[in-house]
Amino acid sequence: MAEKFIIKPSGPLKGQVEIGGAKNAVLPVLAGSILTGQHCRISNVPNLSDVESMSELVESLGGHITWNRAKGIIDADTTNLQKYDAAYELVGKLRASFLIIGPLLARLGRARVPLPGGCAIGTRPVDLHLKGLAAMGAEIEHVHGYVEAKAKHLTGAKIYLDFPSVGATETIMMAATLAKGQTIIENAAVEPEIVDLANFLNTAGAEVRGAGTDTIKITGQQGLKGTNHTVIPDRIEAGTFMVAAALTGGDVLLTNVMSDHVKPVTAKLKESNVQVEESQEGIRVNATSDQIIAADIKTLPYPGFPTDMQAQFMSLMAKAKGTSVITETVFENRFMQVGELKRMGAVIKIESRSAIIEGVDQLTGAQVNATDLRAGAALVLAALTAKESTEISGICHIDRGYHLLDVRLNQLGAKIERVKEG
Repeated sequence: MAEKFIIKPSGPLKGQVEIGGAKNAVLPVLAGSILTGQHCRISNVPNLSDVESMSELVESLGGHITWNRAKGIIDADTTNLQKYDAAYELVGKLRASFLIIGPLLARLGRARVPLPGGCAIGTRPVDLHLKGLAAMGAEIEHVHGYVEAKAKHLTGAKIYLDFPSVGATETIMMAATLAKGQTIIENAAVEPEIVDLANFLNTAGAEVRGAGTDTIKITGQQGLKGTNHTVIPDRIEAGTFMVAAALTGGDVLLTNVMSDHVKPVTAKLKESNVQVEESQEGIRVNATSDQIIAADIKTLPYPGFPTDMQAQFMSLMAKAKGTSVITETVFENRFMQVGELKRMGAVIKIESRSAIIEGVDQLTGAQVNATDLRAGAALVLAALTAKESTEISGICHIDRGYHLLDVRLNQLGAKIERVKEG
């Protein structure tokens, strides 16, 4: 049965919160385990529905997954994985599932994968994934909503990405680990999750150089071996808690966070008159004394301001002093939260790919719907400071990317109740 949040206004959030492992790092690593044909242990795994969906997909192909949720450890054994045909009902659950096409093609010489699902925040085509695989010698066909890729063997190639796509970079990088010769990816994505995947592949015996720069060089190997890997902390979860502290005028210490990964969020919070301090303990966000002031943002690929933090920052700007402009350059349909925030009293005007926000003194509770993962998080944050209670439906989207967000916010002083719909 579907669930919803009922959120009552709370005072400032205060205390300490530990950031979990990065969803967007775990998913490609799980896909990459297919390349090894052996046992891999993945640690710092967040207990999320998206991770469960990817685990189910690997198992459906013949892999064996054991997940100790309490310890955050997944043991993935792909020794007996022989199936190359991915089920539509599994791939349709999340976009990252398409990443298996590279490892399947490299290991089995064939892959048949449906076009992906996930949040409806834009077209996000897979053309660049396929362009890279084709450059390495794969035959690509589109058949009845599926992508079929075949190659007796992949050959290293020089591949220029028209856009620094994270998914395409990951797909090509994984496939290239078992290709003959060297593959060079130019205009590659530089996100921390790319570096994390490269570290996993290298410990499994791959030779990946340059991850974190716009040129990645991969020298293909005869095979990879099983390995152990601990994924990086989730920078988007960290940013969400940072904005929650700022929005409520709180004082929160975040632990298990990499400060370099949240620099864009830190910079914009400071520009908004929020104190952010880094120490060996973690990152402390203190907004107890000063008025939040408006700041403009423009989403860009890393190291720019992340599109996955745009919605949450909009909730903050909805209560800031002054007018702010948020420009979305990554996805064309990522203002899904605007209509729901306006139901709560936010003053927002959309002009093409920009949102103009006039800060208000007070938001008001309302019945709203989480249309996607980050829009849902934005509504939760806005509800924390709204006058009267807010009811948020569609929280299954939130659970895709945040482990027990309600419980952890409540531990900081929020008043969130999870109830069954109807």
